[in-house]
Amino acid sequence: MATTTIRDVQYIAEADGTPVAAVVPIDLWRAIESERETAYLLKSKVMRKRLLDAKARKKGMSLEAVRTQLGV
Repeated sequence: MATTTIRDVQYIAEADGTPVAAVVPIDLWRAIESERETAYLLKSKVMRKRLLDAKARKKGMSLEAVRTQLGV
């Protein structure tokens, strides 16, 4: 899959050229939403610490191991 850039956004404009809307490729939209969610979470001191701790964590379990442990 090719990387989507801001150049792939299509703009809808009034007859006079005033932009009124944009069509954004879904993969770009998901990236924007993810960044917004992370920024929102980082506003909280507690969530910031949790996220940074999780990012620094070296150990973990694979999805398959978790499924097996939970029996799903």
